[in-house]
Amino acid sequence: MAKNYENLEVWQKAITFALLVYRLTKSFPREELYGLTSQLRRSAISISSNIAEGAGRNSRKEFLRFVLIGLGSLNEAESQIHVSYQLGYVKENEFQEMMQRVGELGNLLGGLRNYLNKPHSTSHFPQSKV
Repeated sequence: MAKNYENLEVWQKAITFALLVYRLTKSFPREELYGLTSQLRRSAISISSNIAEGAGRNSRKEFLRFVLIGLGSLNEAESQIHVSYQLGYVKENEFQEMMQRVGELGNLLGGLRNYLNKPHSTSHFPQSKV
């Protein structure tokens, strides 16, 4: 049985983002395994996890809280990608692609946040584009 959050474009894009982060960090130096690699992977996976957890809650207010946590995790991942780039672990083209993905995901999360802040809707799931 599919969960409602699986139909949300923002959750789907967050999963894709996490997969890209995992692929990107495969080439990081071994000494970063418990440092930057682990931090970046955890922040990336946290985005979709918080959307899913919030969607499973019984109120829009709680869903909103988890969306805000997801936004924080996205900001954390963005910062870590910047550090990775500055350290030379990420190539210019990879950095640009990841920043584009961060922007897109940020826009989608912001849209979901705005939707959940609207008091007039009874459902806490927006209509999916899928």
